[in-house]
Amino acid sequence: MSLTRNAEATAARTANSRWLELLARAGFIGYGVVHLLFAWLALQIAFGKPADDGDQSGALRTIAAQPLGKVLVITIAVGLLAMAIWQALEAAVGHRVEQGKERIWERLASVGRTIVYLYFAWTAFKVFKDAGSNSADQQEALTGKAMESAGGRWLVGLAGLVLAAIGVGLVIYGLVKRFEKHLKTGEMDPRTRKVTRRLGIAGYVSKGVAYGISGLLIILAAVNYDPERARGLDAALRTLREQSYGQILLTIVALGIAAFGVFCLLQSRYRKV
Repeated sequence: MSLTRNAEATAARTANSRWLELLARAGFIGYGVVHLLFAWLALQIAFGKPADDGDQSGALRTIAAQPLGKVLVITIAVGLLAMAIWQALEAAVGHRVEQGKERIWERLASVGRTIVYLYFAWTAFKVFKDAGSNSADQQEALTGKAMESAGGRWLVGLAGLVLAAIGVGLVIYGLVKRFEKHLKTGEMDPRTRKVTRRLGIAGYVSKGVAYGISGLLIILAAVNYDPERARGLDAALRTLREQSYGQILLTIVALGIAAFGVFCLLQSRYRKV
């Protein structure tokens, strides 16, 4: 009897993990679509066309405005939530192949991914509830409120420093091709492996540049007591557009973000989950 119950429990856990894997892979598809639309908004900013927020929430609102768009947004939110749960489990009990410091760093990276996926899932849920919300304005208001409190400017500056550090980390992560260890490269043919590697490098470096600029702007907002600077990725892209050769630079970054979107689509098939 106990053997039967153990077998049933094992089967149930296997079925549940299979569902979590399928939802996580679906989440990568949604994550990729969001970044492709994010890249499109960045290109609009690059060529001076009126655009919604040039960030992921703007991309989600673009999806929500389409026929059946809210259904797609809530589906993306569920997939991202599944990705967050998967990475939380990886942080708690995963990465058993690695040893010592490498295992610690991989678990810390999974903690970071959990936070990122939870944030995007929460953003998607907010867009689902209120497609008219403006994340850049909300971030500006939140930053302004934070800087009014005791020590608030220090906290805002620290948040900007963390975001800039994440940006640097993403650039390094892409350049050293560390993402490849999480892919089933053995299942790829040589051409797919080559394309995936190039998309990963371009995608992570471009995201890192955008996050790094965003973090620097938040730091400047804290130093100069200017909440208008702290508008997240949207402000980072528009600031890049205002520089010498800004249109060319922003176009390159936008294409890199699009590369990351395609890379996410490939991860839905080849990511180790």
